[in-house]
Amino acid sequence: MLRSMYSGVSGLKNFQTKLDVIGNNIANVNTYGFKKGRVTFKDTMNQTIGGATAPSTALGMGGINAKQVGLGSQVATIDTLHDAGSIQTTNRVLDLAIQGDGYFQVQKGIETLYTRAGNFYFDNNGSLVTGSGEFVTDSDNAVVEIENIDEVENISIGVDGKISYIRNGVLENYPGGAIAVVRFANSGGLEKAGGNLFKVSQSSGGPSEVKEPGQSGAGTILSGALEMSNVDLSEEFTEMITTQRAFQANTKIITTSDEILQELVNLKR
Repeated sequence: MLRSMYSGVSGLKNFQTKLDVIGNNIANVNTYGFKKGRVTFKDTMNQTIGGATAPSTALGMGGINAKQVGLGSQVATIDTLHDAGSIQTTNRVLDLAIQGDGYFQVQKGIETLYTRAGNFYFDNNGSLVTGSGEFVTDSDNAVVEIENIDEVENISIGVDGKISYIRNGVLENYPGGAIAVVRFANSGGLEKAGGNLFKVSQSSGGPSEVKEPGQSGAGTILSGALEMSNVDLSEEFTEMITTQRAFQANTKIITTSDEILQELVNLKR
């Protein structure tokens, strides 16, 4: 059977995967804190028809390169690119954006997760939560919670993550730690957990011990703004066009191989 047909099939599978990633990127172009994906390819095994030989002074001949035929391609990586997205001003105090490196730390049950989407709220218990209900934690790994939240007004959050507010006409500082911002040695190794959340993997390693904004390379917090998706539509559409053409080219390889096989069958007639 023709090797080219199987090479074309591998190309179809790989470019379908790339189209899936591009489609997900475009679908999340307006998702706060979303980090786009990228697919890279590598060649698969090669069939060696003739091996390489070294030069021979006795025979008076030079070396010969190996003769190899490739057998298609495969997906090398599906990367998550953690470049910062643009900042959109909202003028809402509890909308927080990280300027620089780092992630907000949130608690979901017993699981600790991380996010760049800072659209937070106070629930009726005074706990700071994400839009899907995860608890936001501070630099002491405790849930950010303000007692008697109904008595509080004029909440403000500084670039260092410290919270202050007015209660009964008196300015108070939140007694706990600052809103946590953690860093990772390999942020690209974080795994997507859905809902704008990431979780630790063996590749990413654990978060940094210092969790206060602006310290040890961590970014600062900007209140009244949100980080947008880092998807660039012009780039995604360009990638979609080139991927579509590559997909069509691989289908042409398969149809051409099929025509050649048909010619071989016709020789019997």
